[in-house]
Amino acid sequence: MSKYNQIYTDLLASITTERLQRGTRLPSETELMDTYQSSRGTVRRAIEQLQERGYAQKVHGKGTFVLSAKSFEFQLDGTVTRPVTGSLHTEVVEFSQFPLEGALLQHIEADPGALITRIKRVRRIAGKRVILDINHFVADVIPGLDRAIAEQSIYAFIEQTLQLPISYAHRTIQALPRSQDDQAHLDLDGQSHVVVVSNQTFLQDGRQFEYSESRHTLDEFYFSDVARR
Repeated sequence: MSKYNQIYTDLLASITTERLQRGTRLPSETELMDTYQSSRGTVRRAIEQLQERGYAQKVHGKGTFVLSAKSFEFQLDGTVTRPVTGSLHTEVVEFSQFPLEGALLQHIEADPGALITRIKRVRRIAGKRVILDINHFVADVIPGLDRAIAEQSIYAFIEQTLQLPISYAHRTIQALPRSQDDQAHLDLDGQSHVVVVSNQTFLQDGRQFEYSESRHTLDEFYFSDVARR
């Protein structure tokens, strides 16, 4: 694991387990440099990642403070929902590979025929199926994916195992009529529409590696963002 990832992961763990509670000041850049024997740029990058994902906020002249402790947000990999109040379970319902063609060509910047890995995962909160994630990865860019990785954190695999820094995503959010997949995998309780969060996600080197759709039941969808000037 890179030094940047180690700092980020350690701080995130302290926040999500509430060892560092909301409003608590994070260790200063100098303190973190001493603790991890790393450069200021490395420390700053880890703190900026916490800020970008809504976990911390920098206050001029005072330091960086914990902003959110238990937001259940898959920031770039699609899922955006309310804080979890019950148990969370992820089930992989499809893992397949096929050549890039058809409608996906509009969403993925890769050559026609490029191998695509498709993963469908159902997220249950307190036993209720509330999110269906459908992820499409360019296999040449993200090799080695399997069901076991999909059941855990794909993005941790990409950034920590493959050492590929993720940079940004183009995101759209819209309400759409329910699909056959939605009816098969979500507890809709009669709802005719779902909220779909679509992402085209890119690496730091500019390559697109994923197109995803995170499909949410209307009653459980909640969007929270942190806007910075």
